[in-house]
Amino acid sequence: MTMLDCRLHAYRSDLAEAGLEGKVEAPRFTEGTPARVAVPVVALRPEPDLARGIDTELLLGEDVTVFDRADGWCWVKAASDGYVGYVKADALLEGRPAATHIVTVQRTFLYPEPELRKPHQAILSMGSRIHVAGETEARGNRYVVLEDGTAIFAKHVQPIGALDGADYVEIVARFLETPYLWGGRSGLGIDCSGLVQLAMLMTGRAAPRDTDMQAAGLGQPIDRSELRRGDLVFWKGHVAVFEDPETILHANGHSMTVARENFAAAVERIGWLYEQPTGYRRPIS
Repeated sequence: MTMLDCRLHAYRSDLAEAGLEGKVEAPRFTEGTPARVAVPVVALRPEPDLARGIDTELLLGEDVTVFDRADGWCWVKAASDGYVGYVKADALLEGRPAATHIVTVQRTFLYPEPELRKPHQAILSMGSRIHVAGETEARGNRYVVLEDGTAIFAKHVQPIGALDGADYVEIVARFLETPYLWGGRSGLGIDCSGLVQLAMLMTGRAAPRDTDMQAAGLGQPIDRSELRRGDLVFWKGHVAVFEDPETILHANGHSMTVARENFAAAVERIGWLYEQPTGYRRPIS
């Protein structure tokens, strides 16, 4: 049997997703059941163990397929990028209404009712998906109201699809100063490849989750001399967005933030520890 990337293919010694029948060995195959993320952010891990590192994160309203439930954990595959891993079972719900809107600012607050003076119930990241049941105005501010009566400032959301085709580099720049978090994929904390993926998803474009996946198949390879706004610069285990001939934008462990950095200086600094860039790609033709 061919070895498949376990990050993108759900198979274990005891169970595998139905689409892998004939490709992997397992005593049982399953189609799984659909569910949606019901919390602001949930970590997806390679094992059902809180001590294990985070592979990635899923945001409120994102769809998953659940293949197994055991001991308070769910083994899932994310609909947006196919990533496989374990999340806490209480972070998922079945039967939630399909999302109508998406959060378009770096972070926003979920209020118990349409009133900004009320204590907020949660912080939602850009990319969070919500089902809007209605709109209302309170003291001159417009709010969208969710099915449970909670509310979000209306200017902080847009209908899903409204940003398709927008400048993803501008979306990346909205995350400046966001803390760096290994495996992070939200406005609360984000890593380099998560930043690229989330910004592209916000503009209606799919992108793989991890740096090696992006370096292997996102867009087309180019030469360094061809670099222009929006192109990607790769190092071993790292990616940055080319903003202009002088600067890159990237989430990095040097500043521990999403930062704007001089391109030449970054190449020299990173090269001291991780060698020179390994490649360049144009994600959008």
